[in-house]
Amino acid sequence: MRKQELRKEILDRLKKQPEDSKITKENAIRDKFLSSEEFLNNRVIMFYVSMAEEVDTWTMIKEAIDAGKTVAVPYNLKETNDMVPVKIRDLKKDLEKGSYGIYQPKNKDDNKVPLKDIELVIVPGVAFDTNKNRLGRGKGYYDKFLKKLPKKTVTIGLCFDFQIVKNLPVDHFDLPVDKIITN
Repeated sequence: MRKQELRKEILDRLKKQPEDSKITKENAIRDKFLSSEEFLNNRVIMFYVSMAEEVDTWTMIKEAIDAGKTVAVPYNLKETNDMVPVKIRDLKKDLEKGSYGIYQPKNKDDNKVPLKDIELVIVPGVAFDTNKNRLGRGKGYYDKFLKKLPKKTVTIGLCFDFQIVKNLPVDHFDLPVDKIITN
């Protein structure tokens, strides 16, 4: 199956997922993540800010801030498909809707987090495969960003069980994640 077809199929399933089932699965994913050694042993974490159909990261971001972690989220530069990691302290005060309707920091120039400081990145994906490859939304933001990170930076994909497929079509610029957490 081609990337575009698979992306459409999985996005349709995400949007049609019953809300009560979604919440139950999100709670399981959140609990696994918050008790993981990657969360517990790293101080500087970059999260994606989830959209309605994705695994909710808002609660995880709040938990990380409350635990004293340094939390960064991406500021998207639409003109170049690049991302800038920006530290946030308060979800309500520090974020606003940006490109593609995704919440991002209000100001990309305040509180930039150097790439070398980021220890853990929580990576979104439309789908993942059993080899930890990911299928994004097709704009290339995360592929470009992940290539710039130091090798020591750990990457984790969060997804619902039906987002994991046997094999994804992979291009030379696609990077796998180090770990996938699912329900």
